[in-house]
Amino acid sequence: MTEEERQDSAIEQFDAQRKELTRLMSYYRCAMMEIETKFRVLNEERASRWARNPIENIKCRLKTPESIIKKLLRRGWPVTVRSIEENLNDVAGVRVICSFIEDVYELSEVLLGQDDVLLVERKDYIANPKPNGYRSLHLIVKTPIFLFGGRREMKVEIQLRTIAMDFWATLEHELGYKRGIELPEEAKRELFACAEESAALDARMNALKNAVIGDKDEQDAPGDLKEIVEGILRSGRTA
Repeated sequence: MTEEERQDSAIEQFDAQRKELTRLMSYYRCAMMEIETKFRVLNEERASRWARNPIENIKCRLKTPESIIKKLLRRGWPVTVRSIEENLNDVAGVRVICSFIEDVYELSEVLLGQDDVLLVERKDYIANPKPNGYRSLHLIVKTPIFLFGGRREMKVEIQLRTIAMDFWATLEHELGYKRGIELPEEAKRELFACAEESAALDARMNALKNAVIGDKDEQDAPGDLKEIVEGILRSGRTA
């Protein structure tokens, strides 16, 4: 059986479970909304204390049935609605774009400290970037949704990254993965170099933020502002 025939057969199986699949996807959508709301509440609370928002943007997405089928087939898992819940962690996804690296870690720590959020898996690609230069903090969590029939635990994938990390990842995805092509080695090396430059920029901006408004945001800016900024820029140029 060809790959196309396997996918057609899987789609037919899903069609027979269409009502059950639609219900499950609505549960994932509700869980995604729960996590998004939690981040928006944290952003609002921090804005009232710091007079700035640690979150620049929040993006949410649900995998399409076609994408789900392809992943199940690729991993050799049963193409059933039950298999989705048992095997897939990334059906519902929330991407949180932060201003600074420190915001990424603080937001993740506060979220995971909530008693209705259970950490399933954590992968820190900021501290340990992927070989191609990709950086982001990935969390798989379980959160409850409350239905007419009672409480139900659902998994959500969360990606937290800075503006610079998101800029790099978005363009890398556009150049390679989205087109389904293998990039030439020279392009890979250039992308890696761009990732390193983005990481250096993140570090400098984080240091600048700490110098201007302090590492706790609520403190007054220390010292002479012009002298501090010029010192950071000099150290960056000589690094």
